[in-house]
Amino acid sequence: MSISDSYRTFVLDQLGRATERVRMKSMFGGAGVYAGELFFAIVSDDVLYFKVDDTNRPDFAARGMGPFSPFGEGGEVMQYYQVPEELLEDPDELRPWVEKAILVAANKKKKKSKPKLKVKPRKR
Repeated sequence: MSISDSYRTFVLDQLGRATERVRMKSMFGGAGVYAGELFFAIVSDDVLYFKVDDTNRPDFAARGMGPFSPFGEGGEVMQYYQVPEELLEDPDELRPWVEKAILVAANKKKKKSKPKLKVKPRKR
């Protein structure tokens, strides 16, 4: 995983036109992309991937885009799909894709933050 400075700048600029409070954080040679505190995208090898679930995955599949596979072909895939390059050129077209990916990230965060059952210690 790697990301060039020029691609990082380009992606941040384009995503910043589509939504607010976008930032990137370097990770494992690539970068994670956040809208506020929501982690909704990954950049690896100068390719942008958005977070997906059953609500937005068909959009990517319809364009022939595949999942992020950090360990190469045949390895484990992640729930992030490659963003069609032509979307990055048009912030108006990109916006609904960004919004859906952010919503997926928000829903995932809600599921993680559900209260867990508390186990009371046994009396001795």
